[in-house]
Amino acid sequence: MFQRLLTALAQALEESQIPYMLIGGQAVLLYGEPRLTQDVDVTLGIDTDRLDVVLDMIQQLGWSVLVEDVHAFVKKTLVLPCQNEAGIRVDFIFSFSPYERQAIQRAKRVTLGGVGIEFAAVEDLIIHKIIAGRPRDMEDIEGILLKNPSMDQAYIRDWLRQFEEALQIPLVVRFDSLLEEGSHD
Repeated sequence: MFQRLLTALAQALEESQIPYMLIGGQAVLLYGEPRLTQDVDVTLGIDTDRLDVVLDMIQQLGWSVLVEDVHAFVKKTLVLPCQNEAGIRVDFIFSFSPYERQAIQRAKRVTLGGVGIEFAAVEDLIIHKIIAGRPRDMEDIEGILLKNPSMDQAYIRDWLRQFEEALQIPLVVRFDSLLEEGSHD
């Protein structure tokens, strides 16, 4: 079910010429421990001024939008929540920051069902999850660290330091403590 959704999504995004990367649970399945995930999170490398292109794509896919005042909601949250015909939620996250643009360029292309799908690079997935900081994210990172020991820690720390300044959250310490915990297991 998810493979069909992901391949249709990837094809539609490419046809619409929208750069993207899958983040969240779907990317965790690629890099970490298997876990149940009920949704798909997609970071789009476009600003909300292209919302109508995304809405056209969603309509062509036969999916539904989950909010009433779409333009106001997306302008406020930068997220467009949708649902496919099987009831699986897909969140489109509009992004135009220098970090997100670079992360999308670094995405790892994985072929599923004969279709190339762009997943966040392991380092960028870790950065997203460190910033989110929820207990589930920390568990995900532990599994990702175990399976990806050769990741670029300098890249991760560099971006975490930049976000740390902006968010006033000790992100590098959070990352280092997860690394340390993993080395004791």
